[in-house]
Amino acid sequence: MAARNIAENQHKASGVDIAEADAGLNNIVARITATWPKTGFGAVQLPIGYFANVVDIGGTGIAITTDGVGSKAMIADMMRQYDTIGIDCIAMNVNDLLCIGATPVSLVDYIAVEKADAVMLDGIAVGLAEGARQSNISITGGEISQLRDVVRGFDLVGTAIGTVALDRIIVGRDLRPGDVVIGLASSGIHSNGMTLTRRVFFEQARAKIDTYFSELGCTLGEELLRPTLIYVPEIIEVLHEISCVKALIHITGDGLLNLPRVDAEIGFVIDDLPPPPPLFDLIEKLGGISRTEMFEVYNMGIGFCVVVDKADADVALAILARHGRSASVIGHAVGDPTKSVRLPREKLIGTGKRFRPE
Repeated sequence: MAARNIAENQHKASGVDIAEADAGLNNIVARITATWPKTGFGAVQLPIGYFANVVDIGGTGIAITTDGVGSKAMIADMMRQYDTIGIDCIAMNVNDLLCIGATPVSLVDYIAVEKADAVMLDGIAVGLAEGARQSNISITGGEISQLRDVVRGFDLVGTAIGTVALDRIIVGRDLRPGDVVIGLASSGIHSNGMTLTRRVFFEQARAKIDTYFSELGCTLGEELLRPTLIYVPEIIEVLHEISCVKALIHITGDGLLNLPRVDAEIGFVIDDLPPPPPLFDLIEKLGGISRTEMFEVYNMGIGFCVVVDKADADVALAILARHGRSASVIGHAVGDPTKSVRLPREKLIGTGKRFRPE
């Protein structure tokens, strides 16, 4: 219990109160689900809490999700470099759509700014267009709001839609013990855990945005601004080539604890993780962050997971290799009513949003 309290206090100290956010979310869910049609046109197909949802529009499944770039926008502001942050916005949304088996189609964006700046807005548009190109989607509209009294710098959020056959929605319902977990490498921190990261580097380590770290081979700003990877082309091919993909998991906030969001009484043993990128070792060392909390907050080098029958693993890995993705089998599913995630090498076991020593 002490370790959990320490972790929660670390998050609160960096401005993120997870318990309070969860309490607020529960109230929101109760109110908005009361608006749902039960059947027919507009019927909602999934409960709140998965990566995206699906609405029945005359027999066609329209997938929808929304997400933003969080405080990574502050890094772009500090760097005065805005031409990649739009990629992050696209990635956070289209990668979530993939998790239910949907093909991303289009996105609208919302940009809130303290003050309109044509150069900044054009830079954001460059990144949005590049993210759309990588995802093979369109950007069909958006909104720019000047909110001097509300926003410092800017905020960037997107809402994306896709299509999925109503009988092909993937939520991990068909998972079985022995199914293998394939982990796709991340490009680094992606767009989660940035608040704690800023606290470690800028407050505790007193680093600057242009501080060069030999461990990273670049400046801190360049590393933190590295765009979130978009996994659309390769995952769409996996869906086309493998008839029964068991689960698709975007590894974002909560790290590998995203795995048990699947709709099955299945746990996971992740026993062959590749070494994490140097950035995470630096955060752990400079911030005095426990290994437990590192795995609760960060992707630790895995940006997306594909779960398939063991017999389909080689096909999936071949597809990912053709797309230039670094990927490997990192673990397997086990029968487990508690839906835990075990990391034997780290001697950790996790349930809900917390890891603890095993």
